[in-house]
Formats: sequence, structure tokens, C-alpha cells
Amino acid sequence: MRSAVLSLCGLFLVCGVVWAQATGQIGGTIHDATGAVIPGVEIKVTQTATGAVRTVASREDGRYVLPTLPLGPYMLEATKPGFTTYIQTGIVLQVDSNLIIDVPLKVGAIGEEITVEASTSQVETRSTSVGQVVDSLRVAEMPLNGRNPIELVFLAGMASSPGNGAINTVRNYPTIVVSVAGGQGNAVSYQLDGTIYQDPYNNLALPLPFPDALQEFKVETSVLQPQYGWHSGATVNAVTKSGSNEFHGDLFEFLRNGALNARDFFALKRDTLKRNQFGGVIGGPIVKDKLFFFGGYQGTIQRSDPAFNTGWVPTAAMLQGDFTTFASAACQGPQATPLTGGFVNNRISPALLNPVALYFAKTLPTPLDECGTVKYGYVANQNEGLPVGRIDWQKSQKHSIFGRFSAGTLKVASTFDGKNPLSINTYGVEDLDYQFGIGDTYLIGTNIVNSLRLSASRTNIVKIDDNYASLADFGADYTPLGGKVINFNVTGGLGFTIGGGGAVPGKSHNGPNPSISDDISWVKGSHQLGFGGSFYHQGMNYWSGLNAVGSMTFDGTTTGLGLADLLTGNARTFSQGTRYGFYTRQNYAALYAQDSWKVNRRLTLNYGVRWEPYLAIYYKQGQIHYVDPELFKQGYRSPVFSNAPAGVIFPGDPHYVCGKSFSCDKWVDFFPRVGLAFDPKGDGKMTIRASYGMAGDRPHMFYPNQMSFGPPFGNTIQQSNVNLSNPWATFPGVPGFSAPGQNPMPALGAVVGIGNSAKNAPFPTFGFYVNNT
Repeated sequence: MRSAVLSLCGLFLVCGVVWAQATGQIGGTIHDATGAVIPGVEIKVTQTATGAVRTVASREDGRYVLPTLPLGPYMLEATKPGFTTYIQTGIVLQVDSNLIIDVPLKVGAIGEEITVEASTSQVETRSTSVGQVVDSLRVAEMPLNGRNPIELVFLAGMASSPGNGAINTVRNYPTIVVSVAGGQGNAVSYQLDGTIYQDPYNNLALPLPFPDALQEFKVETSVLQPQYGWHSGATVNAVTKSGSNEFHGDLFEFLRNGALNARDFFALKRDTLKRNQFGGVIGGPIVKDKLFFFGGYQGTIQRSDPAFNTGWVPTAAMLQGDFTTFASAACQGPQATPLTGGFVNNRISPALLNPVALYFAKTLPTPLDECGTVKYGYVANQNEGLPVGRIDWQKSQKHSIFGRFSAGTLKVASTFDGKNPLSINTYGVEDLDYQFGIGDTYLIGTNIVNSLRLSASRTNIVKIDDNYASLADFGADYTPLGGKVINFNVTGGLGFTIGGGGAVPGKSHNGPNPSISDDISWVKGSHQLGFGGSFYHQGMNYWSGLNAVGSMTFDGTTTGLGLADLLTGNARTFSQGTRYGFYTRQNYAALYAQDSWKVNRRLTLNYGVRWEPYLAIYYKQGQIHYVDPELFKQGYRSPVFSNAPAGVIFPGDPHYVCGKSFSCDKWVDFFPRVGLAFDPKGDGKMTIRASYGMAGDRPHMFYPNQMSFGPPFGNTIQQSNVNLSNPWATFPGVPGFSAPGQNPMPALGAVVGIGNSAKNAPFPTFGFYVNNT
């Protein structure tokens, strides 16, 4: 069935868009002084910034609609022989807005004009969704910590922060998690200029352009029209700025440091954060009224003095076997800790100390006192760049094209200062995300508009290994499989930690993630019909060395104090695993049909249906399995890996029916939506709206990753009570990761699996709203 997805691409080009369009529309009714409608009136709207013109004639019922208009300031002109010319300025069209401008014409001589300078302040009288536009003024002027426009989403009602969880980590470009109307934090669909703008890793937003380069955006939720899909929580549709017939630009610099900022009321001193954000934008004409450009860049340099952390390391006396001071109440607290496990009166022969531990201890900093106290900090420096560029071409009154490039580059320094291993907490990260977007809008006659959108995006997240040493470099008899930093956790009394943050070697690469979508808007009588479709392919290549170098804990189980366990080589736990990688892919396809029927001047009915099949994430190399309870009861073992536990089956097994996916495709998925909007007085000042609809959602691409962590594709083995010099000495058999072809299901390995019933779960939504202005 997958091949059928590809064949749909050609169909989409002639039938229509699943992504929200970065446009708006203007409509209304033409009437005379008595209220009678006037057909055949020529309506011309001009985008005053670029000179782009669109015309239409009012129908027999006096109504007119100009759909899929570019955003920005407009002038409307209505003319018909025998009537005065009506001109209205001050019209500002916002993203996904439906402006209703009713035009009163008076009988008059040719050449007479009536000019109205007024903005249009109305409630939504056509759409049944709930939305809010964050306009260019608020985007530019609202104070934002770090100037991240996603924070402005919280200005919309029902938006909240659910916390990062496991979806916003060092594995992705840092962003902000937003929940809308109680939805999941990654159930919001982000678009930029009508193209999908999300990271496949976690379904969160790619880095949006900085405020000076962003025109505006709209947040919509509740029962959205069938043209909206991908996620069920909400849609955030952002639009970049465009050039115009006049040159415009700005330069900016924002500086934050302790000399300029007041001390926090509850802090003892000012923070040491120093952040410098600088850049600028410029836009203007290349060919007046035809070709325009816009470009900008924001750079961020952030530095801060490391906050002091406290740790405790072996003293010179302890390295000679004398723990009397360290184990005393003066160091350990209310009472002394008598040591066991070979210690006599808290002393032990230096010959019994572990040579690997002694070698390792030479790299630790010199303590400040006899308790082994040391002070150290984590470096917290980073540089970010956000470039954006856009070209708009008004080829003719019927045909316009734009192209846009946006990117985010981020370099975060490692916390390691290059000397003190206690400062190793998080590796350095180099992130690069970018996208190309192309839009083509073409008028077919005066009542049909076709909009085509193409895009491709990439993300590259690379963690840079710190150049320190593994336990093998200190003499331990084992083979590290990746990285140069042993993760140490010394507890049980005073101790220290090395690693434990993001100090895990790895990288992820997504892309090129191409998408194509097309939309047709057809005004036919009192109906505004819409047909749309889209295809999107996303892929992720992920590699990690989690525990490949090994990790150890010393908690005082043997001697009573963690540092004593360390120096005698008695580890409470030891974990080591493989380097592993997985390569996931997913296709997305959807079609929709909808109608907005203007029953009369006051009532609008919206109805339609969306076909959005669930096409499962699949593993390019088949690194997937699931647990079948019935086969487990039967004691069935897969012939693919015969020593796997009963009931665990893999691609290639006759009982595995989902190809290389953890769940099967579901092609019959239809989501109907219906609603009404009622304007009691017909003046656009009040509306009553009610709606019902269904929407689907899908997991992010890192969701099934745990099945690649465990055997037979990867493995992490944890042992208890091992010797530092040879942590594998007591392991039964051959560790699976040291000889994967010999032992894919080793002892102490844990198989992680899920069922195969994942699907595009329907989310029913009801809405009833009264708006007044």
C-alpha cells in the first residue's frame, strides 16, 4: 500500500491543501441606500505596500468574495456606472482572517467619490474555529525573554506550558513546549508561510524567525475547518515579512548584563548572565510593483560565570589509606561513620587500594580542606544565529510566487573546562535547522484561486565528545565502545558526580523532509468550496552511545562511605551498552473537501470531511519488534531470533503483519466537521457559533526508540557489586554488545516492546461561542 502514497502526489496537484494558508480574504455585500443589493459592481482591492491588484464583480445577490489574498494593508474601491465610486482605506488583512466589508453605494454622477478611512473591527462571522492573531505590533513590541516568538502563543486563550518532559532535550534544537486547550505539548501544528514547520524528532516547532522578521501569526483551536490537519491540539500559522515598493529596515542591539540589570529581590547578588542580541532587517523593491526582497539576521552571544558547585574528592591522607578525618563527625555530619570492609579504625593498608582508582584520583582537583572539599562550575556559553530571506514576485495580476529560506544555528559549549573532570556534565552541541519554502498562487478566472506550496527542511543535532579519558585509560580491563567520559556517581556520604547530564555521545539527522500541498478555493454562488490535499515525507537517522563508555556508582555499600568504596574498587553498579542507531521514516497523506455556505446575510454553514489515513512510522532496517500476548501464552519463539523470549516477534516472522512498522497502516480514516456561525444583526458586531468535529493525531518519530535500545538491536547490561579493575569478571557468558553475532540475546538483557495497535486516534471536539465587539 505504501506505493499508493506516492501515486497520490499527482492527484494532489489538481485537487488541493492540508496546511493552513498564510493568506486571508475579503468579502461582503453591495447595497444601495434602501438596502437593495446591487449586482455587477466592480470591486478592486489594492495591496498598498506592493501595488498588487485583485478584482471581482458582485453577484446577483450583491455579494462578493476575494479569497486567498496576501496579507497586509489594502484599499478597496467599488465602481458601477450611475453610482458614486466608493473607496475605503485603512484595511489591514491578517493571517487566516475573513474580513466582511459591506459597501453602501449612492446614486451619483461619474467622477464622484466617497472615501472612507476606517479600520475594520469585527468579530469572526464565517469560521467556527477559535483563534487569535498576534499582529506585527505585538510581535515587535512585546518583551520576550530571548526574543523567541513562540512565547507569544501564550497570549492566546487556553495556551499553557505543560513542561518539557522527554520531548525537549539536548537531542533537538531547543524550543518552547506549548499546550493549547488541554492538548498534548506536541499536538500543535506549526506552519510558516503555509508550509509545515516542525521537527520530526518531537513534533515541536523548528526555530521561528526573530520578531523583526515575523509579520504575524495566528493560533487556532477547537473545531477547525477540514483543511487543517496533522495534529489535533491547535494550529499556529506564522508569516514572514515581505518586501514592498519602499525600502524599509532596522538595526537592533539588546544587551543584558549585571551592570544594567537589577538584582533579583530574593538573590544575594546580581546574576552573571551576559547576553548580547544584535542584527537587522532590510526589505524593498528589486523591480517596482513586480519583484521584492526581504532579508534579516539575528545573532545571540550568551556568556555566564559558572555557578559554584561543591564536591568532595580524596585527600592526600585518604590516598594513603587514612580515612580517620574524612569519616569523622567533623566531615560527615552529626556523627562519625565507622568504615568496614577491610578498614581498621578507619584505616586500610595503601596496598589494598585499587590501582585504577588511584590513577584516576590524580586527575581530580586538589581539595581545599581535610574533608576533601572542592569548588567547581559548569561553563554555560552559547552562540546562535537566525538568518531569513524572502523573494516575492508579482508576475501578473493573476499570478504571484514567493520563495523563503530560514534557518537556526546553535553552538552550545561543553560544561567541561578542559582541566577538572568534575565540570563534565553536558557535552557541547552543534545544531543546524533550516527550511526552504516556495509558494505559487494563481487565479483561474475571477472566482477560482489555486495555491501551491512546496517545502523541504533538515535538522542536524550533533553532540561533541569531551576529550577526557575512560576507565580503560586508567587501567581497567574492559573495552569502552564509544566516548571518552566515564559516568561516575559517588554517593553515600560526601562525594561527587562526573557526567550524568547530557554527557552522552550521539547525534540525530532529519531530512530533507519534503512536502507538497495544493489548495483550490472556488466561489460558486453563495458557496465557497474548498478542495485540498497534501503529501509529506519525514525521516530521522538517530545514533547514540548511551552507556557505551560505561557508568559506575559507589554508594558505600561495602565500606560505609562512597569515596572509600571508590578507592578500594568496590562499585555498587556498573552499566555498559552498545552504540546503537535507528533509521525511521514516515509518509503522511491527506485530502479534504469543504464548503462555507452563506445561507443568508446572517447565517453561514460550514461543513466538510477530511481523509487522513494513519501511515505508521517504519524502520528502514527493520529494527522493530512487538510482544504478542497470545503467542506468549503458546510459548511461540520467533525463527528470526530463536533465543528471544516467547511472544516477541520481528519483521520477517510469519506472524509479524506490519512490515517494518511497530503498527499497521490504517487507510480508512475520515474526520467529519460541521458548524454554523450566526450574526444576529448582520452588522459583524456579534456572532453566535456552534460546531462539532473529529481530528486525528500521530506520534513523534522518537516515540518508539526504546525498541532499538534493547536486544537484539542494542543492549545495556547492568551488574551489581563489581570490581573497578575488571567490571566484567563475574559476568556469565559473553556480553551481547561485545560479540553481537554470537549472542544477540545475552543474560541480563531486557527486551522492550509495545503492541501493534497504534493508530490515528480520533479526538471529538465540540464548540459553542458568543463573541461581541
